Amino acid sequence: MINFYIPNRLKDEKVILILRRHWFVMFKKIVLWFFVGLIPLIFYLLIQQMVDDLMQNSAVYAITVLALSAYYLFVWLFFFYSFVDYYLDVWIVTNERIINIEQRGLFNRTISEQRLNRIQDITSEMKGFFSTMLSYGYVYIQTAGEVQRFVFEEIPQPQNAAKKIMMIVEEYKKFHRLLEEDDKIVAHPKK
Repeated sequence: MINFYIPNRLKDEKVILILRRHWFVMFKKIVLWFFVGLIPLIFYLLIQQMVDDLMQNSAVYAITVLALSAYYLFVWLFFFYSFVDYYLDVWIVTNERIINIEQRGLFNRTISEQRLNRIQDITSEMKGFFSTMLSYGYVYIQTAGEVQRFVFEEIPQPQNAAKKIMMIVEEYKKFHRLLEEDDKIVAHPKK
């Protein structure tokens, strides 16, 4: 299953972090679509007598059933779209690179990746009441590449994720610096 998440997997590449949005982000969408689904019921309860009189006509009844069916089909479709967007947005940190997989609609996916040696700065941010209380927010990764800023959106514990990514980047740079020094020693041995 991990191979599915890592496009163009490199040799000896190991997954260190797989990050998704916080559960509360999806919870807010579920609550929203639940209340949107209740609108026809509330409307019916407010004007029940008039609706019952109109439903005596079979044409009005058929049109109402058709309209309600279309309404709930769209509510279900938008809920499903929200779930797909939530579930398929993934940020992966490996020992070699950072991969940003972002779903932008039902049939549109963008995958960006950046090597760890190009990372220049990492910032975490939490804004708002719920974000602060439930500890979720954003991690911004400044790079020297073509995509200059990676944004991990609404992830749990953003400050811990930023700290862990920074440690991984420092280890990566330190390891590769040592490899370069070893290569220089082998290429130019002292006599």
